[in-house]
Amino acid sequence: MNKRKLTIVLSFTLLILAIVTGCNGGGGASNGGGDTVVIGSKNFTEQIIVGNMMADLIEAHTDLNVERKFNLGGTNVCFEAIKKGGSNNGIDAYMDYTGTGLVDILQMEPTTDPDEAYNTVKEEYKERWNLVWLEPWGFNNTYTLAVKEELAIEHDLNTFSDLGKIADQIVLGCSMEFVERPDGLPGLVEKYGFEFKDVKSMDTGIRYPAIDNNEVQVIDAFATDGLLVSHNLKILEDDKQFFPPYYAAPLVRGDLLDKHPEIADALNKLANAITDEDMQQLNYQVDGEGKDAAKVAKEFLQSKGLI
Repeated sequence: MNKRKLTIVLSFTLLILAIVTGCNGGGGASNGGGDTVVIGSKNFTEQIIVGNMMADLIEAHTDLNVERKFNLGGTNVCFEAIKKGGSNNGIDAYMDYTGTGLVDILQMEPTTDPDEAYNTVKEEYKERWNLVWLEPWGFNNTYTLAVKEELAIEHDLNTFSDLGKIADQIVLGCSMEFVERPDGLPGLVEKYGFEFKDVKSMDTGIRYPAIDNNEVQVIDAFATDGLLVSHNLKILEDDKQFFPPYYAAPLVRGDLLDKHPEIADALNKLANAITDEDMQQLNYQVDGEGKDAAKVAKEFLQSKGLI
């Protein structure tokens, strides 16, 4: 081959390599041509915030692409989605709660021991579905019951047992999921003997306007709800310790972690890093101040020096 033909061949080869490299984003850049991880979330504010945190951490600390599928629905919707996997129109990871996994998915008896709850769901999920619970992020989003401060003062309400004394005079407003879950209303009624005047199931976002307008007098709530502060509600004490611990931890497909163990490293950067008060304030920024959940998540990670 003469020099002219050789030069043409080499030039053409270099051009093809340049095009391929450009299409692949350079091969090593974050969010380049690598695999895609699908992060999901349930259908309430806290889930969307932590879902964004999970996505941001993976984007910042791995070379993987991230697709966000948020606001999917309740626990069972997300659980079925992660069993399918992101490549089958499902999801690869989402944030779940130890008490939810223990009682709602595994249908086991609740426990008040946080370590027992975590170790049980970690072992059972791995064995049954090859799903991995990573390290908890620190906050315990347990269920609770809340009433207006005025009602609490009028009837000297401090505990769930106190509430039982006037339950037949008041209406409970709660999420549709709470009505059906064994660690929700059915178990609560059995434990405390509540006989409410009425029970109204409603979307989670409607509960607070409903109690403001006195359409209901007590609501189910999460301990990290930001709106508990802005709506001047009193959290009652679960004096018989019915509700199990609900520590939040990323739940990830095991086959994905086998292929990309760096995902665990990225998500574990927030292990034990978020307090109940932190999460309540983050939720309040969205629900009380109207900030964008993605922005709130990103600002928190930046404050921790993680992105």
